Amino acid sequence: MDFSTPLQPALLERRYKRFLADVVLESGERTTVHCANTGSMLGCAEPGSRVWLSRATNPNRKLAFTWELVELDHGHLACINTARPNSLVAEAIAAGRVTALQGYRRMRREVKYGDASRVDLWLGEHVDGRPDAWVEVKSVTLGSAGRGRFPDAVTLRGQKHLRELAAKARLGERAVLFFCVSHTGIDSVRPADDIDPVYGRTLREAVEAGVEVMAWRLTISPTAMNVDCPLPVLLESAPG
Repeated sequence: MDFSTPLQPALLERRYKRFLADVVLESGERTTVHCANTGSMLGCAEPGSRVWLSRATNPNRKLAFTWELVELDHGHLACINTARPNSLVAEAIAAGRVTALQGYRRMRREVKYGDASRVDLWLGEHVDGRPDAWVEVKSVTLGSAGRGRFPDAVTLRGQKHLRELAAKARLGERAVLFFCVSHTGIDSVRPADDIDPVYGRTLREAVEAGVEVMAWRLTISPTAMNVDCPLPVLLESAPG
């Protein structure tokens, strides 16, 4: 995926009210930008960080810029715009790059399932008759020393999604948790048991029920992002 217009660099002053951030543009102008991320953004919102912004195509939008990327330690980049991973994963599956999810003739997004939920991607009509696949995409931006962790805050919604995926797996359908690793410095993914032990326990139970878990890392630059390579998901027993 290429960004439709070149991203503009800036320096982060603060992120607040979940959807807002104050930045300083290269010109020295201070402005408020949209932050398309409802999570804690642990480790990705340090004041003084270099960030990149996309300009809105709608001239009437209240905030002219959206925060897209942030530079982390050792020059690694992370995509903090959580609207991006679903499209990137769908694009990679459609192009046949995600081997485990090849062969489906149909793909739909935001399909109703479970208890008033919507799954990110539904895949159907496999060429070899494999069961339909229900794919939940989660963006991973929390990481250090190459180790990525999810979630970065307690997520009741994420726990619910795992239970719903497990229910699909028990019915004989394919249920997939897809970690889209939106951080170029991460080499593996594991549950953040210290942050949300219930999520970690529910994830392991879902795997026992037949849920498939995979992780793929993005290549990220101020000009483009793409799903690039698979990473190991480590599900060793939680401490204690």
